[in-house]
Amino acid sequence: MNSGSGNDAGVCGLPATQMAAMLADGEISARELLAAHLERIEQVNPALNAIVTFTPELAAERAAAADDARTRGESLGLLHGLPVAHKDLALTAGVRTTMGSPLFAEFVPDIDALVVERQREAGAVMVGKTNTPEFGAGSHTFNPVFGITRNPYDVSKTCGGSSGGAAVALAARMLPLCDGSDLGGSLRNPAAFCNIVGFRPSPGRVPSTTAMDAWFPLAVEGPMGRTVGDVAFFLRALAGPDDRSPVSNQELPEVFAGSLDRDLHGVRVAWSPDAGGLPVDPAVRAATSNVPDVLADLGCEVVEAWPDLSDAPQIFQARRAWLFAVGFGPLLEQHRDQFKETLAWNIQKGFEMSIHEYTDVARRHTQLFARMNEFMSPSGGFDFLACPTTQVPPFDVEVEYPTEIDGVEFETYIDWMRSCSDITVTTHPAISVPAGFTPDGLPVGLQLVGRHRADRSVLELAHAWESATRHIDVLPQLPG
Repeated sequence: MNSGSGNDAGVCGLPATQMAAMLADGEISARELLAAHLERIEQVNPALNAIVTFTPELAAERAAAADDARTRGESLGLLHGLPVAHKDLALTAGVRTTMGSPLFAEFVPDIDALVVERQREAGAVMVGKTNTPEFGAGSHTFNPVFGITRNPYDVSKTCGGSSGGAAVALAARMLPLCDGSDLGGSLRNPAAFCNIVGFRPSPGRVPSTTAMDAWFPLAVEGPMGRTVGDVAFFLRALAGPDDRSPVSNQELPEVFAGSLDRDLHGVRVAWSPDAGGLPVDPAVRAATSNVPDVLADLGCEVVEAWPDLSDAPQIFQARRAWLFAVGFGPLLEQHRDQFKETLAWNIQKGFEMSIHEYTDVARRHTQLFARMNEFMSPSGGFDFLACPTTQVPPFDVEVEYPTEIDGVEFETYIDWMRSCSDITVTTHPAISVPAGFTPDGLPVGLQLVGRHRADRSVLELAHAWESATRHIDVLPQLPG
């Protein structure tokens, strides 16, 4: 089987669902599919730096096991024989997990994160780890261990983050599926910057047994893919209850099975071109200007409106600082010189926060959630929110983070991500789907947000958008 070259990715360019069907029908073996993807990785990864730790021997073993099982008439699971890679924040037993930090440059865990365990048990073939910022902090994928991951649509631009390596591996057709995680936009931002799909599910939908704070509601893990159908397919392997997680969602993953087609007539969407008044780059505004018309053509009733999320930035900053202090505080105290300054600042903010400040944030968070639920209830009138995923297009890789947008200057390294982080605070499911391109050919994403725990409905609307627009068909021009 041909891995393709440059913009022709051959079998590696097919949807994951089609690859799975070919494996099931015997049209291709897991060994052949793995060989095609390893060839593709060899061709394009050196220029992009998306996959940073390789496990070809382990991959060969798992591909062989998949083929042997198929010979016996058995299936290893939903992901039988499909090549995957895991974000370098996820623990992988026996495989180096650096978290993008020099402190963990040679760290080899003895356990798998649950998201890794579930893919292995579903028959996936692990080929390695994908790059991430240091400890996943910031939406620009670079770190002192592996360096910068570059955007396949323009290698001088960032791919976003923190699931940046995963997004690039998908966009460049190196892999059909990759896992990611999301606090302030780490699944959605890189998806928007790389013209792929990133889904932030409801908290507990994809449980975690290795979370820094097991009860923390804002950090989630989730699926990334090149199509909404692939993401729904992947979610069936990742989702589902697990008693080791105290916030595990109890709904069975088969809720994501079957066709995503849906009649959208009468569905009400609150659209905001600036996510409720945030500064947005003119190129992003232009690329998303047709969103209301496309949604209306799908049968939706589109109203320019937005819920009151005015407290979201303060809530997000405080909750994030708390989490970082819980997770990284002891390391900072011992190794401050080995932390990038923005991350050290964020951890320190957590330590400096008073209990009075945090209790006020908790009260305001509860009130915001109630306002959001009312806005998106049958009485409030809206089924979905829609807005640009990011407030800027991909920026230069030499820029650590945007300090201003459209003349508005920012105080911190995460202020430019509010179009995603404000939604994080609501805890509602959200997805980024390709929405178009800037005049320079840089991808722009559309963020769709559903009602509380209505994850499948978000996938259904996203699928309809994808089918109507087909922005996913615009591939990056790659060397090779």
